[in-house]
Amino acid sequence: MMLRFLISAALVVGVLHANTSIPQELEGVGVEEKLGTVLDQNLEFVGENGRPVRLGQLLNQGRPVILNFAYYSCPMLCSMVLNGLTSSIRELSWTPGKEYDIITLSIDPREMYQLAASKKQSQLVSFDRPAPGWHFLADYNDNAKKLAEQAGFHYRWDKPREQYAHSAALILLTPDGKVARYLYGIKFKSFDLRLGLTEATEGKMRSTADHLLLFCFQYDALARSYVMVARNIMRGGGALTIFVMGAALMRLWRKEKESSQQSPPPGPVS
Repeated sequence: MMLRFLISAALVVGVLHANTSIPQELEGVGVEEKLGTVLDQNLEFVGENGRPVRLGQLLNQGRPVILNFAYYSCPMLCSMVLNGLTSSIRELSWTPGKEYDIITLSIDPREMYQLAASKKQSQLVSFDRPAPGWHFLADYNDNAKKLAEQAGFHYRWDKPREQYAHSAALILLTPDGKVARYLYGIKFKSFDLRLGLTEATEGKMRSTADHLLLFCFQYDALARSYVMVARNIMRGGGALTIFVMGAALMRLWRKEKESSQQSPPPGPVS
């Protein structure tokens, strides 16, 4: 019975793996956790006020930093991440610019500072509080790509569909610009955010062993949804299924082992 169960489980895992392979268009897209990486503080960008700004000018303020890669004309996911971030920090009593800072950086080199300023204004209206430490930046000299690669945020431009394929994630930095933690998804618990910022302030690094990556890619007009988002949720469900099956197998194996140890040895047949 145990052998049959193991064979069945192996077949199910094989099917899940086959059904959740990454499409060619998304090869190289995702998040690679690079805890402890020191980001290049000499990289220059353009602030929402149109002035050049070095990354180092926004760090080293004695506060942790939330780094948010996005592009302001993203059809869906970037706005969802930004709205989720705004909703989460609205629940905190902390203020960007006092206890922590936020850097939102466009990965699209075509987007100018005027668009960054417009996006900042819309988010601050939703936040409904002053946020002097929330900076919206435009790219300069392709430095957004360089910074993203350093932080492990991998994305690519899909020319036929004219949009970026990227993941949904926030990156928490220590006050001196080291990668401390990654938060995934489009909604963030205020407790997790506060804990992550507190640990980043103390210089602690924490990896995320299990996470669900959401890809912003290819809007399906018929399904009225983003295909890659749905597919990766299924991938996450497949991973959860494998985990549950593994736990069930372990429990079954332990029970059989205990049963064999408790059974008396066979005696002579009368």
